[in-house]
Amino acid sequence: MEALRELDLEDVSVVADRRDDLLAAVRDHAGQIAYDLARVEGGDYGQRAFKTDAGEWTLKYEAGDLDYLRFAPRGGGETYVVSSKQAADPEPLAEALSDYEAFVKAYNDHVRSLDGMLDDVGGEFPAVEATDGVVAERDRILERVDSACATMAGELRRYEGTDYGTFASRVDSTRWELKWDTDGVSYLRAGGSNGVYLVSQYGPPSAADVREYAPKFGGFVEAYNDHVAELELDLQQIDL
Repeated sequence: MEALRELDLEDVSVVADRRDDLLAAVRDHAGQIAYDLARVEGGDYGQRAFKTDAGEWTLKYEAGDLDYLRFAPRGGGETYVVSSKQAADPEPLAEALSDYEAFVKAYNDHVRSLDGMLDDVGGEFPAVEATDGVVAERDRILERVDSACATMAGELRRYEGTDYGTFASRVDSTRWELKWDTDGVSYLRAGGSNGVYLVSQYGPPSAADVREYAPKFGGFVEAYNDHVAELELDLQQIDL
């Protein structure tokens, strides 16, 4: 036993330190590849595989940073050279790193294959037509719709005696609904719960929607007028 205690044992810390130094260098180097690959691929997230004679390397990046670098030798298995997991064992790591130069060459070949890809793409494009005219016309129509809705909402609120309410009517198979609150008109919606908001607290509808529903708005106003006429008739029948 005493003789055994005197035998020199290999210091594993030397191997571990050497591995950590290598992995730090690979992480920095492959990190630059990940950054450049993310730029050329046009996205913050993705991965790409590179084949070599010894196997296949897969580099994955997230938010432009290296997520992992994996080597799958032709004989089977896989080694995560760079990852958030535990560091690879020295033997498979050594096998992978012996092919790292081939991986870099495969990446460089990929980059070179992109040279000239955009040479035939011209930088001259047709002039872009402005939408000022159609937007102005849409806004002009919606202002008139909004003004009519404000009048109807005010009268309904005055008659109903409540700060919140709705008036709905079906016109030519299309359901219209006007809702009011303490601020005035809450919304005017055509086409049911999944319909188009011609007036709302959100942005204006598209010009195509205005073209479809604005001509039918008059029918909704007529339905409102008929509703008011019925209310007046009901009041006239009250005998005091």
